[in-house]
Amino acid sequence: MGMSPKSQSLCLALSLLGILDFLIFSEATTVDLIHRDSPLSPIYDPSITHFDRLHNDFQRSLNRLNSFKLSLGNHNRGNARAPVKLYKGGYFMKYSIGTPPVQITGFIDTGSSLIWTQCLPCIHCFKQDTPVFNPRNSTSYNKLPCQSPFCSSRYVEDPKCDQNGTCHYYYHYFDHSHTAGDLATETLTIGAQNLITSPKTVFGCAHDSAGSFTAAASGLIGLGRGKLSLVSQLGIKKLSYCLSPYINVTSKIVFGENSVFSGADVVTTPFLTIPSAFYRVTLEAISVGSKRIEYVSENQKGGTEGNVAIDSGTTYTFLPHSLYDGLVSAVDKIIKDPQVADPYGIFKHCYKVGEPDKIVFPLITAHFKGADVTLMAINIFLWQKEDVVCLGVFPSDVGFFGNIAQNNFWVGYDLEAGTVSFKPADCSK
Repeated sequence: MGMSPKSQSLCLALSLLGILDFLIFSEATTVDLIHRDSPLSPIYDPSITHFDRLHNDFQRSLNRLNSFKLSLGNHNRGNARAPVKLYKGGYFMKYSIGTPPVQITGFIDTGSSLIWTQCLPCIHCFKQDTPVFNPRNSTSYNKLPCQSPFCSSRYVEDPKCDQNGTCHYYYHYFDHSHTAGDLATETLTIGAQNLITSPKTVFGCAHDSAGSFTAAASGLIGLGRGKLSLVSQLGIKKLSYCLSPYINVTSKIVFGENSVFSGADVVTTPFLTIPSAFYRVTLEAISVGSKRIEYVSENQKGGTEGNVAIDSGTTYTFLPHSLYDGLVSAVDKIIKDPQVADPYGIFKHCYKVGEPDKIVFPLITAHFKGADVTLMAINIFLWQKEDVVCLGVFPSDVGFFGNIAQNNFWVGYDLEAGTVSFKPADCSK
């Protein structure tokens, strides 16, 4: 479905309307982000074992990684504050949809752009804990016609038209999960105070969804860099979050101008502006103590640029092979305890620690372009047993800076400046 100049003009007009229609407040809106294993989570299950949690997190991270690999080959393709909860390496938050507003829960996803929720009638729906959204009960629900510029493969995957002229979408994820339904517009509201409200938000009203989705949420909230993401449609130019390492504490995500943080300890790095859902930055080197390991590209035609994605949707950190190998070698020279296999079979590099209270972990610094981020032990080293600690890092063809590495940092995205910033913090406060 190509776009004519007239359609492109209509698209621009709709985008401008979306920016003008949402309500801007003088203070930032904050929403909670909740850890999947927290007793605060609506899907808290005390029977889930440590191994199950690790395995689920690792599998989800791998799915994310492989999806990112696919995207590498396809380059051409107000203020609000909200609580977010973590599930299997991802976070979920509550928002409202429709008129009158109905509260639903969606996983935030910085690696995709489509906003979608399950809708009645359900042809094939996964089980969800909250009622499925019924668009017939909303006076602000409108299906998008096929003539809409958003009914294009530039915005959604495999759009199709039915006999009534309604645009249908289909979107699949690398782990073979999928969502399909009507492309529509609705009123979305974020936050409990200093609300952001957008009456003409394009979203997927899903009638067919299946795969690795969970009952904790009814769909996804795309926060990527695509035109249909939440931040793009609402005209939000800045957002930040602070992720706590403790499961009994809610983390925060902040939308809007006041989400910007400052101070002498803030460091900033640019992200690549080529078309991509991800926030891809350049990791030039890693230091272990005074030992600096430079990134070396395995592809002679490829450079350092954009070799790592800053992604809250990935649990663990994946490093290019040259950085991973150098990191392991340098850490081995500092931690003298014997190496041992991970008792859960997840991590590749572990140590059996003789005296756990006396171990001193090396200082590790990620040298992004223009930004040196000094990591704490909790960002890199994960205890599997009382006397077994492992590197929460894996080798990969492409890189991810996962959410464990981002714990206890304010991480800010400035979409106008094209930058990601870091500020050390205690995210439990």
